[in-house]
Amino acid sequence: MSRIPDKPTPDGLEDRWIARWESDGTYHFDRSATRDEVFAVDTPPPTVSGSLHVGHIFSYTHTDLVARYQRMRGKHVFYPMGWDDNGLPTERRVQNYYGVTCDPSLPYDADFTPPEEPADPAIPISRPNFVELCLRLTEIDEQAFEELFKHVALSVDWRHLYTTISPEAQRVSQRAFLRNLARGEAYSAEAPTIWDVSFGTAVAQAEIEDRERPGAYHRIAFPRTDGEGDIEIDTTRPELLPACVALVAHPDDERYQPLFGSTVGTPLFGAEVEIRPHELADPEKGTGIAMICTFGDTTDVTWWRELQLGLRAIVDRDGRLKPVEWGSPGWECGDPATAQKAYDELAGKYLNQAKRRIVELLDEGGHLRGEERKITHPVKFFEKGDRPLEIVTSRQWYIRNGGRDDDLRQLMLGRGEELVWWPHYMGARYRSWVEGLNGDWLISRQRYFGVPFPVWYPVGEGGAVDHDSPIVPSEDRLPIDPTTDAPDGFDESQRGHPGGFVADPDVMDTWATSSLTPEIAGQWEDDPDLFARVFPMDIRPQSHEIIRTWLFATVVRAHFEFDSLPFRNSTISGWILDPDRKKMSKSKGNVITPMGLLEQYGSDAVRYWAANGRPGVDTAFDEKVMKVGRRLAMKLLNATKFVLNLTGEDAAAGLVGGEVTEPIDRALLAELRGVVDVATRSFDDFDYARALERTEALFWRFTDDYVELVKGRAYGDGSDEAIRSAHVTLATALSTFHRLFAPHLPFVTEETWSWWQDGSVHRAPWPTVDELAAGADGDPTVLTVAADVLSEIRRAKTEAKTSLRTEAETVVVSDTDARLALLAQADRDVTGAGRVRSLSTTPAEEFSVEVTLATA
Repeated sequence: MSRIPDKPTPDGLEDRWIARWESDGTYHFDRSATRDEVFAVDTPPPTVSGSLHVGHIFSYTHTDLVARYQRMRGKHVFYPMGWDDNGLPTERRVQNYYGVTCDPSLPYDADFTPPEEPADPAIPISRPNFVELCLRLTEIDEQAFEELFKHVALSVDWRHLYTTISPEAQRVSQRAFLRNLARGEAYSAEAPTIWDVSFGTAVAQAEIEDRERPGAYHRIAFPRTDGEGDIEIDTTRPELLPACVALVAHPDDERYQPLFGSTVGTPLFGAEVEIRPHELADPEKGTGIAMICTFGDTTDVTWWRELQLGLRAIVDRDGRLKPVEWGSPGWECGDPATAQKAYDELAGKYLNQAKRRIVELLDEGGHLRGEERKITHPVKFFEKGDRPLEIVTSRQWYIRNGGRDDDLRQLMLGRGEELVWWPHYMGARYRSWVEGLNGDWLISRQRYFGVPFPVWYPVGEGGAVDHDSPIVPSEDRLPIDPTTDAPDGFDESQRGHPGGFVADPDVMDTWATSSLTPEIAGQWEDDPDLFARVFPMDIRPQSHEIIRTWLFATVVRAHFEFDSLPFRNSTISGWILDPDRKKMSKSKGNVITPMGLLEQYGSDAVRYWAANGRPGVDTAFDEKVMKVGRRLAMKLLNATKFVLNLTGEDAAAGLVGGEVTEPIDRALLAELRGVVDVATRSFDDFDYARALERTEALFWRFTDDYVELVKGRAYGDGSDEAIRSAHVTLATALSTFHRLFAPHLPFVTEETWSWWQDGSVHRAPWPTVDELAAGADGDPTVLTVAADVLSEIRRAKTEAKTSLRTEAETVVVSDTDARLALLAQADRDVTGAGRVRSLSTTPAEEFSVEVTLATA
């Protein structure tokens, strides 16, 4: 018994067992296992942009619960970890942390040292210098992430750590892209692009969110060119009037049917535009007729494409109106000088400034009708941005995803049906997203810290860049950076010169790399043996809001490359909500960092709170649940010590699964069989919360009822056979509870297991009903009735304000014949635990217990 401390506590267990697990290789993946023996996890790589919050602990604990269960079920668990360290969040953090900004035109400065305090104004530095700072800062953040995840007991094999900006990840990303390009699944195009003016980059459909913002309708009169009056339209974007290329109304709108094909002139600019019909025009919105501008929103893009209209682009990438020459091709108008004068009032202004000025000009010219009407309406934003999105024309890279190809869309829907969803209803979110796609996946970003596109373009003798004839490297050269590496057959002196080449300046969207996490973690083609043992992976754990991004994109990439799913199951976590039931997020400023909670309550208690969050269900942050978790951890420590002292450490180790003769002992094991069965089926269905709920309920029944009922017998009050039956049952139950709780409370179960067993509880086999054969013919109601009677005896003593050790002279139990028969099977334990001199029974319809206490 020397391993049992005098005063068990959950405090301080983390450091000791983390070190032990690492030195013993407890969670190392055995790569000699065959694929059917492996359980592979496609772990979400958290974004490295500061610190983790309690929501990360919540969802990553869910994954760890499953991994620990599968390991105890005999699977060889491949459980890697990755850091998503490229992309916009990292760039923004570096800019703020050091006070720098990236200027790709600057040369690399080998002697550059960042300032100790953030510079103001920001220091422009070269792209290579900027990337170096990104790598430096992410390395610091990643070390903190790893320490936190270890502290919360994620059973990750840290030998399989990856980062999405590493050379290995870049090689996988570039290889996959080149193969997409070769098969025609990736392509570049000059097209209207959703653009974030703050970040200066294109944005994909999946990264857009609506935010309610104030606005105003302005009614503008367009003079008909036949002189028959005006056409009035309502718009919230009068600043886009110079980009107007048509008016549009619904084909069934009788008000405008006679006008289809006729023309109007744009106010201030005199450009002649046609009135066209289209089904997307809403007769109930405003005046029922709208102006089509290139481009105000995605509906404008649809109208522009389907009606084959001209292009008048006025919004530049910085959110200003760019200069145009009225009267030149594409900018024809009745009076170019007048149009130019009006437009010069707007050119160079930001959109909000241009809006204010054009409203003034329209009012001065008599083109406004009535007063502006204030409204609140949804406006499109980049999910990480703080300014409304615009649409600009630019060349970008895309991967086909079914948004413009119905055959491919149906294949992607089929993949969603093939995937097993936990909870099952989450599959509807995938289907809804795929069915609503309206374009291919835009994968390029005009940023700096990311995976470069491995592409160059030839420069003609006249200096023109030929984007339609990309130059690509052989796969054995990967990874490459085309801005510093030259293509085969060229040398660096030819960069940017006629007859030479230029590099593609863009980097891949972070999802274009993260969509390959199974390939990166499994070291696709770099380690074919490992990849064959882990792919397709068994689960993809993630939250529900990125089904449309991470999950769908990963499915698309695996479909193209392997004609298969990248994983068999998708387990979906809910969000963590603050006390006001709002999602926790850094942007809202309502996040809670976890380390203080882990130190205050212990890691097992925080994991207990997380494990109570059911799959797919949003869960409120609640420290009261952590207090319950800490109480459970303490109870497991104290109950283990008590039981081992009852049975004796050496004897207990050899008693598990031995012969059980007493009915109340068989009753407990019968209940335990039921819990093991439910917990196993629940974990098989990824319902770790139900497994915990059922295990915890019986554990408290075990400590509060069963142990109290049999401890007298366990101490030696009874026949040798009865005493041994108690010892066997206590030891068997303790072993079973330790293993049932092991996924949820890894530190305290490892600690208590070490007091009487060799090896790690996390490498012990998951309990089975076969181990509890002695409970097969047990009746759980025996324990229920016995506990009911003991509870009434104790209540009588408490109400009499006397010690529980006070003897009861007589106890008369009234109950049904069936329950009294069950009580008879446990009467010796009841009288011993209740210190009862005489116990008698009488048949009755209702249960009651009459207690007469002994006098002093």
